[in-house]
Amino acid sequence: MKKRVFYSLATVCLFALNMTACSSAPDETDVQWYEPKTEYKPYTRWWWHGSAVDKESLTYIFEEFADKGIGGVEITPIYGVQNNEENDIQYLSPEWMDMYSHVVAEGERLGIQVDMMTGTGWPFGGPEISIDDAADRYLVTKFEVKEGASLGEPVKYKEPAPQFRMPAGRRAPQRRGPQQTATSLESLMAYSSNGDIIDLTDKVAEDGTLNWVAEKGDWTLYAIFNGKALMMVKRAAPGGEGYVMDHYNKEVLDLYTSKFDKAFGESGAKYPHTFFNDSFELANATWEQGLFDKFEERHGYKLQEYLPEFLGEKGLTDTAIRVRSDYREVISELLKTEFTIPWTEWAHSHGSLTRNQAHGSPANIIDLYSIVDIPECESFGRTEFDIPALRKDEYKRVNDGDLAVLKFASSAAHINGKPYTSSETMTWLTEHFRTSLSQIKPEIDQMFCSGVNHVYFHGSTYSPKNAEWPGWLFYASIDVSPRNPFWKDAKSMFDYIARCQSFLQAGTPDCDFLLYWPIYDAWVDNQQQPFLQFTIHSMQTTLPVFIKTVHEIKESGFDVDYISDNLIMSLDVVNGELVSNGGTKYKALVIPDNRIMPAETMQKLTSLIEKGAKVVFTKQYPEDVPGLANLEARRAQFQAETAKLPAASFTETQVQKMGKGTVITGSEMTDMFIACGIEPEAFNSEFGGTSIRRNHEKGKIYFLSMLQNKTIDGWVPLATKASSVVIFDPMSGKRGAAQVRNNNGTTEVYLQLKPGGSLILKTFDKGEAPIDEWEYYNPTNEAIVLNSGWKLDFPDSKPAIDQTFEIGAPVDWTTLAQQNEDVTRNMGTGRYSTTFTLPADVDADNWLLDLGDVRESASVKINGQQVAVLTAVPFETLVGPYLKEGENTLEVEVTNLPANRIADYDRQGKVWRIFKDANIATFSSQNRTYNHWTLMPSGLNSEVKLIPVKEVF
Repeated sequence: MKKRVFYSLATVCLFALNMTACSSAPDETDVQWYEPKTEYKPYTRWWWHGSAVDKESLTYIFEEFADKGIGGVEITPIYGVQNNEENDIQYLSPEWMDMYSHVVAEGERLGIQVDMMTGTGWPFGGPEISIDDAADRYLVTKFEVKEGASLGEPVKYKEPAPQFRMPAGRRAPQRRGPQQTATSLESLMAYSSNGDIIDLTDKVAEDGTLNWVAEKGDWTLYAIFNGKALMMVKRAAPGGEGYVMDHYNKEVLDLYTSKFDKAFGESGAKYPHTFFNDSFELANATWEQGLFDKFEERHGYKLQEYLPEFLGEKGLTDTAIRVRSDYREVISELLKTEFTIPWTEWAHSHGSLTRNQAHGSPANIIDLYSIVDIPECESFGRTEFDIPALRKDEYKRVNDGDLAVLKFASSAAHINGKPYTSSETMTWLTEHFRTSLSQIKPEIDQMFCSGVNHVYFHGSTYSPKNAEWPGWLFYASIDVSPRNPFWKDAKSMFDYIARCQSFLQAGTPDCDFLLYWPIYDAWVDNQQQPFLQFTIHSMQTTLPVFIKTVHEIKESGFDVDYISDNLIMSLDVVNGELVSNGGTKYKALVIPDNRIMPAETMQKLTSLIEKGAKVVFTKQYPEDVPGLANLEARRAQFQAETAKLPAASFTETQVQKMGKGTVITGSEMTDMFIACGIEPEAFNSEFGGTSIRRNHEKGKIYFLSMLQNKTIDGWVPLATKASSVVIFDPMSGKRGAAQVRNNNGTTEVYLQLKPGGSLILKTFDKGEAPIDEWEYYNPTNEAIVLNSGWKLDFPDSKPAIDQTFEIGAPVDWTTLAQQNEDVTRNMGTGRYSTTFTLPADVDADNWLLDLGDVRESASVKINGQQVAVLTAVPFETLVGPYLKEGENTLEVEVTNLPANRIADYDRQGKVWRIFKDANIATFSSQNRTYNHWTLMPSGLNSEVKLIPVKEVF
């Protein structure tokens, strides 16, 4: 191995004039992997079916988790197992708290952190939530009254007639209860054909009688009732069943959290490290009792006087859109001030942190993410990566959580100086029993590049140690547990995640720009109904222009964090850079083709520019303010601020001074960004990679991933300058000093990266990295195909297979059914072995073993020595140090998925779906079992090659 030559720090310092610069040179600790830490490891959501847990099994599972490298769990109790009621434990009962305390103690013993959902299932709710405290929604009933007449019926809510007919032979769905039993009149407003408006609320008697006679025209009466969403806690555990709580009322939250105070206080149990709140999945929480008063207090006018506009009955007029924007702002503020802030304060009062999924909320999700300690995003489905040899299952859900959506959570973390961004990871990647470690890696790489650095698998289900396979399962997840065959090789993937997260949690964020999130434009553009949620499943249609813009920015080689109006108000300018309230620095603020902006935001922008900031306006200047209240006064204030901006055509990129700062305008983002004096990362813009960059004390950290069918073998320019660069391979654990050169003032690093691969770079501003050089190899001769003399046996298989197969060349073991039919329904590990003679006349510095198409992970041994565990594309590893002259033995233990076995169970009619509520859902409504699945290939499915390679440098 070549040694990098460097002078000792002592020698350099004798001649150094700048001792600060001298101290910034890298030392031995700077080029090591980070010391292990619990937070670096992946965590997992841990479902407890019926909370029917026992201490022996809890300890067994925790020991398995610790052995494989799981760093933490989030306990989420859910519905139980059929015919197991006698073992169910009531949520927060003394027995439940005893089991929880046992888990905490075992976590302390084994180094596993314990979090918990603030409840069971989701959203928050339970038996303590009465109908009065349950989530509210507005209900509307209209009445018509002719001039001179009175209303001939009581003012009561009338459920609308169904808008559809049930097909013949089908029963109508059973209602959960009439809304009349859970409504109270909020307002009765009368609108005349002459344009008059009267508030009749005080004229309605308790029995609904209206004491009023219509005058001067015909009238339409709008009765707004405070109704109930009537949603029950989804997937609730025993003791957690009940109505979902009102999230817009702090008094209800206090009532809800009091049960935790009581349970923890009486038991003496330690509070969890973190309390968790899942995404807001409450579609009908459209109201709060007294909202009319809260609306008027905030906006200065009565929503009641604009009910036809609010309900869209006068068309989508400018007034209607403005009224709805004001309503959405009130709902957003209530969710923040009545739930998110006090929930976090409550957790903090007990020494716990909060982790929150703000997506799904009818609110400014960046502001909600900014309140909690750990913002959490979510992947849902599978991304169509163009990576050769990456298995693409025929059963799929499109991934709603693409990179642009994931960045909402990390943006809030970065701006506010929060160290972690977590993710609900691998939700519905594919069907149960079909998710492989190789499919997981690119999805996680994409999350890393979006700013995630604290992965939570979705997830793991508690299953008793003695439960018959497949054990207890959750209905919509991968199975990260000892019951899954991939558990044998999972440590390799978990170690990969831990290595990556150790770098991604280090230092500080280093995004180029802040990107304004134009929520008011989103509120204008989405008018299907007054209530609007930013759900993960609808982001592509709710925010299409914004998401497209983000992808264009990333592909152009730049990176951004999103910023809300509220967070813009906290920005400062220091030495020409924008500084957030969390201390994170940005080169410029980008306004993306935005139309609607509050006057206060525009005033802050002009102030920042005059103090020295760079602000980029794309395609236009914002043109108007949101909302209806004091419209003309706010417009005048807005126009006074926009008048300060320099005239711009937006047809070409213009750079114009304003005060001490700069305004950049135009329509081509790349040109405008370069005009800011910022260079793009060529790894993204020229080479097709995906990356994220962070600062450390002496330089930068890059995480690089190739998520498409492109190969890099050459010099790659960096957008930052470096004296030296260390390459870390998080999959293999190898590291070394990269080849670096200065090309006309640009730092270039030599990289070799194949599709599906990833690397970490740590750059240093000054000095040479004290580490051996990174080894670069290229193939020199034709590969040696190992296509003869192979044997296959099964050291671990269910059902057991004692036979040894003479197969010649490697084959998918399910094709051997004529010799033993069990190979078509087994799960486990098959061992492929062969002997070969290494040619003595091949000029090679090393040898690359390429396993090709592996189903699904592989452990490699050569001459009895463990070489590597390969869990992702590309399935290859350097093996030269393990080879010897003459005869060599190669063993490859390949572990498959449980899909063939579970499909066989269904074909046999074996009963294993034993769960209440959601009992293992499938993608297809036509197929509720897996008996139709075709065989999934298993084992080595292609040629195995030994490739001689020579060092490049």
